[in-house]
Amino acid sequence: MLGLMQDWPLTVDKILDHAKNWHGHREVVTRSVEGPIVRTTYADIHARAKRVSNALLGWGVKPGDRIATLAWNTGKHIEAWYGIMGIGAVCHTLNPRLFPEQLIYIINHAEDRMIFVDLTFVPLLEAILPHCPKVERVIVMTDEWTMPATALPRAECYEAILSEASTEVTWGDFPENTACGLCYTSGTTGNPKGVLYSHRSNFIHTLLGLQSTVLGATPSEVILPVVPMFHANAWGIAFGGPAAGSKLVMPGAKMDGASIYELIVSEGVTFSAAVPTVWQGLLAHLRENKLQIPTVKRVLIGGSAVPESLIRAFHDEFGIEVLQGWGMTETSPIGTLSNMTPETLALPYDEQMKYRIKQGTPPLGVELKLKNYAGQDMPHDGHTYGRLMIKGPTIAGAYFRSDESILDAEGFFDTGDVSTIDEMGFMQITDRAKDVIKSGGEWISSIDIENISVGHPKVELAAVIGAAHPKWDERPVLVLKLKPGQTQDKQEHLDFLVGKIAKWWMPDDVVFVDDIPLGATGKVDKKLIRERLKDYRLPTATEPA
Repeated sequence: MLGLMQDWPLTVDKILDHAKNWHGHREVVTRSVEGPIVRTTYADIHARAKRVSNALLGWGVKPGDRIATLAWNTGKHIEAWYGIMGIGAVCHTLNPRLFPEQLIYIINHAEDRMIFVDLTFVPLLEAILPHCPKVERVIVMTDEWTMPATALPRAECYEAILSEASTEVTWGDFPENTACGLCYTSGTTGNPKGVLYSHRSNFIHTLLGLQSTVLGATPSEVILPVVPMFHANAWGIAFGGPAAGSKLVMPGAKMDGASIYELIVSEGVTFSAAVPTVWQGLLAHLRENKLQIPTVKRVLIGGSAVPESLIRAFHDEFGIEVLQGWGMTETSPIGTLSNMTPETLALPYDEQMKYRIKQGTPPLGVELKLKNYAGQDMPHDGHTYGRLMIKGPTIAGAYFRSDESILDAEGFFDTGDVSTIDEMGFMQITDRAKDVIKSGGEWISSIDIENISVGHPKVELAAVIGAAHPKWDERPVLVLKLKPGQTQDKQEHLDFLVGKIAKWWMPDDVVFVDDIPLGATGKVDKKLIRERLKDYRLPTATEPA
């Protein structure tokens, strides 16, 4: 027997319709790529997104066609985003931080027909488009006064196109399982893989994100999504903000500490989300200039494990709660969040920390379990490692244009992370499966050592890699980038770890470098570090690492 409820397809155009109908006056504030602060509203964005839709239809765009964006977090990007998705086309967000060769591969693999591009990235697009024969048209997201002279094929001026387009268009006249968005993984091993979101999955992910234990957005919130829209839909904020009627503050191209501080103060930001490196930059700016940000109540930090020192700094110096999140492109991306339970909140703050540094528990809509390499379930006891498996309506079931299965017999996706889950349900990533250090038959967590090491006052960035050892298989090497003007002292940094990690986890060496490379999503690029140190020899070994 079926239920007798209305058939109301879960399509994301309804999110912007809701924002226009019930929160139409709410502001969306952008630091524009051209420079000035631009203010608009959800009602204006809704109308302009419909103009985008009509322009696309006039160019012959059909449902399922991939239309790319190469743009920062701006109000115009939101317009293009909903304008593309509203007519059943697929919004493909391109990550400008990828290597040109990767972007060429992605554009060709997706067969993007058109690309919306910010002024910043016009030179990048000019360089790679000769290698992308399927791209028919480029729309430069600026006005006629700042439209550059460009060699881009069939370049159009965004504002000129919108001025001629109608707002009369039908959105959402298609099934909820229609493809909606396309986002490629950062491709740290092999070619990037395409994750194809549906309208249904993005709508459910929006509802998942509105839980109070996730974003918990309300009309009273002022949200600053520093995490880019090309990182898994700005972690869902580009949908969750309009759904809740929250004011959005879009940072554009400037994400340094001073610029983020200026927006927080001028717009009264209450909540923000970004990767740890952004928050470390803001923290340094606040400390150097003896500043406060009293309107901010919570910050969401994800993308890589959050150091304890960063959690403590925001709590102790600024009274801000750090909510740590974990997810992936394949998980839309929300997977877990480090919300405190009544039991953990009852503990002294220092004792809470062992839970706050974990990636946390899944919200309703996400299932987790641990498995060993033989596929057997592992206990949730807080110390048994296992491969982290995930399942739910917002989790990828296959990759775009790939026949290879990515799910196990129970329908779980293997995240590639090695993790533990404790008795309270808190999950903690101990390493990527490809990065875990195997020493004497036991595993050493590079992430734990990194998070402690970066708490040293002289350290700017830290990475731990495994180096070959003739007896132990691998031993950890601590790679450090120091803050400007600091002197190198290996023993000082080894001593800093004493008592904080097991003795057999202690790195066999410390290597100081001028630069620790970050990947396209702001994570430390260990693949490149290993390549740079391919001739390195452990002082405790007799063979090259």
